[in-house]
Formats: sequence, C-alpha cells, structure tokens
Amino acid sequence: MSERSAKVFVVDDDVTVCVALSRAIRTAGLQVETFGTAAECLNADRLKDADCLVLDVHLPDLSGLELQTKLTGLGLELPIVFITGRGDIPMSVRAMKAGALEFLTKPFDNQQLLDAIAQGIARCHSARQHEEKLLGLRQRYQSLTPRERQVFALVVQGLLNKQIASELGTAEKTVKIHRSQVMRKMEAASLPDLVRMAEKLAPTLP
Repeated sequence: MSERSAKVFVVDDDVTVCVALSRAIRTAGLQVETFGTAAECLNADRLKDADCLVLDVHLPDLSGLELQTKLTGLGLELPIVFITGRGDIPMSVRAMKAGALEFLTKPFDNQQLLDAIAQGIARCHSARQHEEKLLGLRQRYQSLTPRERQVFALVVQGLLNKQIASELGTAEKTVKIHRSQVMRKMEAASLPDLVRMAEKLAPTLP
C-alpha cells in the first residue's frame, strides 16, 4: 500500500480483543499498536504516523466518539473504523457524519475489518500525497518576489502584459520578464496550469 508498512492503531479496553485484532492486522502485513484508553492513544507521540484507527466506542475514559472529536480538533483527520458490542443507529449515524469509515458491531468478520482498514489506509495516503503537493506549491509561491506575486495575481486574472504594466505602473518589457520568472519558479507549463495552481493556493493568497 506504500513503501513502508502501513500502521494501524487499535484502541480497546478489552485486552483479548486487542490481541485478536493485532494478530489479524499483522497477518495482513500491517504494523499495529494497541491502547487501552483514549488518553493513552492521545499521548502517543507517533499518533501522526498512524494510517488508520480502529476504535472501540465504549472506553473507560473518553468515549470513542469523544476521541474522534478531539482528534479532529487537533487537526488529525485519521480514517476511523469504529467497533462496538453495544451500538445503536443514532450512535453509528453520529460517527459516520463525523467522517468514520465503518461502524462494525461485535462479533464481526475479520475480513470486514481488514477491508475497512485497507480503505482507510488508501484514503490516508491519498490525503498525505495531496498535502505534500500543496506544500510544494506553497514553497514555490514563497520563492516569488513581492513584484512577481503581484504579476502572478494579475496574470491569473487574465490580464495581458500591457494591462498589467499599466496596473503596476511599469514597462511592458519588465512585466514580460516577471511573467517568465513566475512561470519558471512555479513550474507552470501553461497559463491554464498557472490558474489551477492559483485556485489551489487561493486560501493562502492575500
């Protein structure tokens, strides 16, 4: 699923469940760490490295749903597979609305769990790749000079070099140079390509 073996965190206060799930998950070629409480999971320094979270709804401290809310508040949008022995429809609806992948009622088939985990890992990796690309895009934008950023903003609005020169009070020849630098630094192959980059950067642009 990736160059490194994906990592799954299991949070359940029943030791026998943790052991059984760990065995099944490792059999699928995945790394796994187990926790008995929500607090233990939250205190794990490696939480950001998890690719999927298998989470019991009923825990001795925070509930699984409360932990889901806390993780979201921390900016950790981890794919979550909920498991429970005492689930109900309102509970499952709440979990799914908050972004859970699956809500499995014990006892469940291991393959159901592994299929849900695989889906979660795929989603997690896709999100990380998107974030890496966006980070690279932001870094390229930060490499632009203040004047190049001005030209960038006007170019993606569809203004011609002559119009940009008038807007900025500079020579058209100077605008052409800046425009060329913008295309090179942003690694844009065409104007439409640059416009798409601007759309992705929009939340961070002034």
